[in-house]
Amino acid sequence: MPIGPARMPLFDHIGELRRRLTIVVVSLLVTALVMYFATPTIIDILQDPIREFLPDGRYYVTGALGGFSIRFSVAFKCAIVICTPLIIWQILAFFLPALKPKERKWVVPTLFAAVALFYIGALFCYFVILQATFGFLIGESQAIGNVLPEATDYINFEFLLMIGFGVAFELPLIVFYLSIFRIVSYAAFRGAWRYVYVVLMVIAAVITPDPSPVTMLCMYAALLLLYEGSLAVTRIVLVRRGGKAALKEKSRLAIFADDEEE
Repeated sequence: MPIGPARMPLFDHIGELRRRLTIVVVSLLVTALVMYFATPTIIDILQDPIREFLPDGRYYVTGALGGFSIRFSVAFKCAIVICTPLIIWQILAFFLPALKPKERKWVVPTLFAAVALFYIGALFCYFVILQATFGFLIGESQAIGNVLPEATDYINFEFLLMIGFGVAFELPLIVFYLSIFRIVSYAAFRGAWRYVYVVLMVIAAVITPDPSPVTMLCMYAALLLLYEGSLAVTRIVLVRRGGKAALKEKSRLAIFADDEEE
């Protein structure tokens, strides 16, 4: 995909943004159209982790237009997941001209890392989280009445969980780049670990689409592991680039604040 020049008039930038948005929208629509015909198989796959909690092992569809709306919704959500690499690339390519040559070498690794982390998060949710979460929530519902697994509700909830975990798994990338480009120093991240742990707990509570403590605790544990893992990788990269002294460097924000005080 061609990259625009670094300097362009304002309206050329707007035209570039419109072109990239058009590519994303058209790709989503075409992919959704193709995936529409595969939705019965996709819905069957979505049922697998929670099939034991479904009467007769299947969802219920209510309403004459329920089947059509559900298939269209599933097809469009699948299109978003499938087109994630393209969407991320279009975002990076739009900002790429503003980067320095030595910074552009990070773009392709960033693309692969972002896509891989998103898919790993979604798969982790599918294979580990869905069954535990639905087991808890349906158990709570069965305590007060019969449960009718309405297809739209269950499928939307599954997608929200998987997308939420996919987005949350981008945390290592954020921490890594904040440290590498010294926006927030490694020493600051390591020194403020207590506050970071509290913030991650709040994020886990906010980003999970249900009040289940099972989901929140699983998300929190995953975020903690990802955070510590990203700091470990960051430490290795910083030491290789500048020795152990690089671990104690101040962030650019701190240097700017010191200059202001002087």
